[in-house]
Amino acid sequence: MRRSRLVILAVSLAASIGATLTLAVPAQAAPTDRYVALGDSYASGVGAGSYTSESGSCQRSTNAYPALYNANIKPASYKSVACSGATTTDVINNQLSALSSTTTLVSVTIGGNDVGFANIMTTCVLYGESQCVAAVQAAEDKARAELSGKLAKVYSGIRSKAPSARVVVVGYPVFYQLGTVCVGLSANSRAKINEGINLVDDITRSAAASAGFTFADVRSIFVGHQLCSYGEKWLHALNFASIGISYHPTAAGQSGGYYPVFRSAAG
Repeated sequence: MRRSRLVILAVSLAASIGATLTLAVPAQAAPTDRYVALGDSYASGVGAGSYTSESGSCQRSTNAYPALYNANIKPASYKSVACSGATTTDVINNQLSALSSTTTLVSVTIGGNDVGFANIMTTCVLYGESQCVAAVQAAEDKARAELSGKLAKVYSGIRSKAPSARVVVVGYPVFYQLGTVCVGLSANSRAKINEGINLVDDITRSAAASAGFTFADVRSIFVGHQLCSYGEKWLHALNFASIGISYHPTAAGQSGGYYPVFRSAAG
C-alpha cells in the first residue's frame, strides 16, 4: 500500500512539474509565428560578420538578432529585409512590402540614419570636439523636429500591412561608458554623443507607445560592454580597415545584448 501511494505521489509530482514547465515556455517559442524583420544596419547585423550572399550591400548577418531569433525559436516563417543604411523612407518604400495580413510578428530598428549617425561620428573623429558637439546638437534639433513624425509613418505602414501582428520596436545602445580613462574622442564629445543617442531612443520609445507597439530598450544590457568600458566590448570602435562596422554591435553584442532583449519583448 505504501509503495502504491509513493507511485501515485511520484506520478502526480511529475504531472505537476510537467504542467509547470509547459506554462513556463515563453509565448514567443510558439512555432506558428510568421516573422518579418525590418530596419537598418543594427537590424541587418553590420559588424556581426557572416553576411548572407543574397543580402548584398544590405549586409544581413546570420548573427543579427532577427536571424538568431529564427534559429532558436524556429517560427513558421521568417524573412529579414533589414538593410544597411536604411532610413524611415527606405523602410516605407522598400521593406513594408514584405509584410502581409498573415504576418504575426514584426521587429524594426530604424531612425538613426534619419538623424545622420554615420555623418556625426565622421565629424567627431575628424574635426574635434567643437564640431562634434555642434553636429550632435544639430542632429538633436532635427530629431526633435522630425523624427516622431517619420517614425509614426513607418509604424502606421506596418499596422496597415500587418494588422494583426505583434510589433517590437528595437532601439539603439548608448556608445560610451563615461568616467573612465579612454583614448580617442574627448570626454565632452563622448557625453554629447550619448546624449544624442538617448534622445533618439526616447523619441522612438514614445512613438512606439503611441502606435501601441512594444519598445525593446537595449541600453541597460549594453552597460559594461560599451566603448571605454572595462568589460568585453559589444560595439566596434573606429575601424579604419573596415570603416562600415565602426560603432556597430559585434556578434557578441547581437547575441548577448540585442537578442535576449528582443526575445523577451517578442512574447
